Amino acid sequence: MSWELDNDRPIYLQLMDRIRQDIIASLYRPGEKLPSVRELALIASVNPNTMQKALSELEREGLVYSQRTSGRFITEDEKMLKQLKDELAFEQIRKFFEQMKQLGFQEEETLSLIQKTLKREA
Repeated sequence: MSWELDNDRPIYLQLMDRIRQDIIASLYRPGEKLPSVRELALIASVNPNTMQKALSELEREGLVYSQRTSGRFITEDEKMLKQLKDELAFEQIRKFFEQMKQLGFQEEETLSLIQKTLKREA
């Protein structure tokens, strides 16, 4: 099944976001080998050159690293992974609060609704 990509942003950036998310969600674990460029491109239904660019950028960021004859692996830097997870969570929360603001809710109202929802779910 191909990944959902849109035309609003460059494809390689969307691929990077998806791979980051998969790493944070533990679909790929620290030190684990990533599928090959061709395999990932096939899964995402994109050109291998586009996937190569995304992986090269993730490597430049330090999230993945290459071993010459073995392929690419996920960083084992737990601090980096924790920071990435926090940043992604912060961005999701920020977007949520912005959407709630657009619906006319103040921060206090939004927090109250979150608390009510959590109590209902428990």
